[in-house]
Amino acid sequence: MSSAVVNDRVTKYAREVVAGNITSGELHRLACKRHLKDLDRQNTEKFPYYYDPDKANEIIDFAETLTIAEGDEPKALTLLDSQAFDLGCTFGWYKTSNNKRRFRRRYKSMARQNGKTFENGIIGTYIAGFGGYHYGKLFTVATKKRQARLAWEEMSKFITIDDDLDDYFDVKDYKSTVLAVNTNCTIEALSREAGLEDGFRSIYSSIDEIHQHRDNKIYKALYNGTRSLPETLVSMITTRGDNLNSFCKEMDDYCINILKGTATAEDFFIDIYCLDPDDDIWDPENWKKANPFISADSERFETLKIDAQTAKDMGGSDLRDFITKCLNMWVQNADIQFIQADKWANCGSDRTLEDFRGKSCFVGLDLSSGGDLTTYALEFDEPYVNEAHEQKEKYYIYSHSFMPRGRLEEHIATDLAPYDLWEQMELITVTGGVNDYKNDYKFIIKHLKEIKEEYDLTFLGIGIDPHNADGILSELEEFGCPVVLIVQSCKSLNDATVDIQLLVKSGDVEYNKRDELLSWSFLNATIVRNSFDEIKVDKKPGARCARIDPVDATIDAHACRLKNKKSVIVNIDSEMDRYLKAMGWKTDN
Repeated sequence: MSSAVVNDRVTKYAREVVAGNITSGELHRLACKRHLKDLDRQNTEKFPYYYDPDKANEIIDFAETLTIAEGDEPKALTLLDSQAFDLGCTFGWYKTSNNKRRFRRRYKSMARQNGKTFENGIIGTYIAGFGGYHYGKLFTVATKKRQARLAWEEMSKFITIDDDLDDYFDVKDYKSTVLAVNTNCTIEALSREAGLEDGFRSIYSSIDEIHQHRDNKIYKALYNGTRSLPETLVSMITTRGDNLNSFCKEMDDYCINILKGTATAEDFFIDIYCLDPDDDIWDPENWKKANPFISADSERFETLKIDAQTAKDMGGSDLRDFITKCLNMWVQNADIQFIQADKWANCGSDRTLEDFRGKSCFVGLDLSSGGDLTTYALEFDEPYVNEAHEQKEKYYIYSHSFMPRGRLEEHIATDLAPYDLWEQMELITVTGGVNDYKNDYKFIIKHLKEIKEEYDLTFLGIGIDPHNADGILSELEEFGCPVVLIVQSCKSLNDATVDIQLLVKSGDVEYNKRDELLSWSFLNATIVRNSFDEIKVDKKPGARCARIDPVDATIDAHACRLKNKKSVIVNIDSEMDRYLKAMGWKTDN
């Protein structure tokens, strides 16, 4: 056994966390579990990556040769085990195809004053001087130049305090640039206020405090510029803020889904240090989950206790600040979330549409108004008897989505969602060419007919939002089943929406766990209410890119089933007339 394997701090730490020997929050524990799971499946056809403990140790050893300049006197840098895990895991995983680093993106979230920016400074210094890439560009980035300089200044301090390291770099403080002499790589501090624009091609970017970013433009400008590079790293660091309608919250949710296995992004290293939702926020033992650095020193931890008492006594904004900045928790209303992630994950299975060949189902069809996502959902039911000897039903959901090629390319450039990966996974059928931006509804109906014939399905009813449906109603009638117009109001959708919530909670919904688009959609959905406390789903407030079309299609299918049970399906022509009149449009009748 090599010395690297014996001294593998990354894996040793991960095992200690997973075993419960180190106080950790669920999300950090999931990051450690992910590393261990990946070790078990490395170098396989389905997982073409491998872990090299020598490479992990290389950056850990480099970090511990550095000197901390700030303070009463210089002192040697010693990493916490959690820091060694995050650095070593980031740099220890490689692709089998080209032996380049696996992780191209990195998201680390933890309470303030726990060394996030300091760690990004270590990474930048290492890549610039000793990463092996020549004439590369490295950036430290934030919304404000002052914030952007923080990680840059950490690198500058490492260099100027160390005579040996100083020989490898030329620091120009007045320009906020550093030149690595042996590689000719440059490190520069950039900000949005100073004109950060598209087109940057960086081998490393440190993006600081993304909770301060109004949108994802800085992230996308930097990340989109790296596609031609065989190896890069866009490292985002943040403490959670209190704005739930933000890019940071959207990114945080996406990263949580990756850790929980409801989304896949093998190029993305993620670690989130925070309290768990049910933790007592006044128990100092729980604070360690969000504050590994502060809790490692008794004096620093005593200061945190004082801050906690002040927040408890004063409440209001002080309490809110303590919860977000010191405990790294979002302050949010869980009541607006449509489906809880853990409940949804429990409903995933390996069954596919093939398992329902020859069965009957209800169909839900959600038509986009233009060229965005259009989805159909099929809902199958399976009766069973529970432990209380009660007759119950379980529902299997299958969905498929469509998007024009031109619109897909736009969304790949602007959204966090991996539409290109979903196309490869055949979760989305992309239509037309790069200049096509409008969905072809007739193509979608043709696809639905082909699925029906291929799997010998019987359609019991089709539920569809009447908006945009007028042009295809006659074609839907050709399926030979009732077509039900599902008005998208709280009153019309309440029963189906509540029923889906309860079915997921009780585990009576099933879907193929490979369908990441369906999962992403369900976890994007929130609840809105009318004055009668009736509900329907909507996108997360302010989340422009959080699409929920597969959820809408699923609920339309379930609403069609419920309406069928109540025997209230009406003639399609009269129903459309009623809808048009309600919208103030004239009809021939």
